[in-house]
Amino acid sequence: MPQTNFSLNDDLELALRLADAADAITRDRFLSLDLEVMTKPDKTPVTDADRAVEQVIIDMLAAERGDDFMLGEEFGEQPGRVADHPVGASDHPHRQWIIDPIDGTSNFLRGVPVWATLIALAVDGEPVVGVVSAPALGKRWWATKGNGAWVDESRDALSQVAIPDALAGLLGEPMSADSEPRRLHVSAVNELADASISYNSLQQWDQAGYLDELVGFSRRVWRTRAYGDMWSYMMVAEGILDVAGEFDLKPYDMAALMPIVREAGGTFTSVEGHPDCWHGSALATNGILHHIVLDALKK
Repeated sequence: MPQTNFSLNDDLELALRLADAADAITRDRFLSLDLEVMTKPDKTPVTDADRAVEQVIIDMLAAERGDDFMLGEEFGEQPGRVADHPVGASDHPHRQWIIDPIDGTSNFLRGVPVWATLIALAVDGEPVVGVVSAPALGKRWWATKGNGAWVDESRDALSQVAIPDALAGLLGEPMSADSEPRRLHVSAVNELADASISYNSLQQWDQAGYLDELVGFSRRVWRTRAYGDMWSYMMVAEGILDVAGEFDLKPYDMAALMPIVREAGGTFTSVEGHPDCWHGSALATNGILHHIVLDALKK
């Protein structure tokens, strides 16, 4: 029989070790002159670092959670050893790790420090553990269901990364090495007119047929930016932003983000309001504004 009685603390401890292994690879490959870049069939880039990170996570999970399933961006689905989940038996495996080895590959290969490894555990399709590790920013966020969301800001950012002045201003001063993790809380903004939002990409909203809705929505808020990738959602969890959303997403783009936003007190659904990571879009808010934003974007 497969072992499935791991506690959330057990799974979080493993997820953090997976992030350590990933960071060791991405730190070494970021800004490397011999970085190998390929184009996948969907025309998106992938580097040798993406593949190496996902492979080391596959190997570690096989050794420590061999009965669990896994879904990764680069190598797809990895079934557990016990063949008790035939296709069509249910919507999702009981325990499935969902991995994006490098969220923000385009940033990674261009030398922009906004990228991260995303690690999630979903139980019956619901993400209950999430880790977002961004070594170039010197930050790691995590959450488990019912235990709050946290950020470790004491991690050393990559010393060789030249941080632009504008970005350095957003990041603030680095925390000391002995700083304790900080619990996250979303903002208390309750009016769209006071809200700061991140929409990621005009092209995505246009291709999804939501450009008019986005433009109309942007006229009702205080500030609009396109920070992009995982960082927008982590800033919602930290209370720096109030709304973040985008389209053309896969489960591995969202699964690790959901527990962190939710455990910080926010709400995370699809743009249509589905409360999961399986519908191809994301809308994260401080919770107070969520239904207002859903109504504003409704077709």
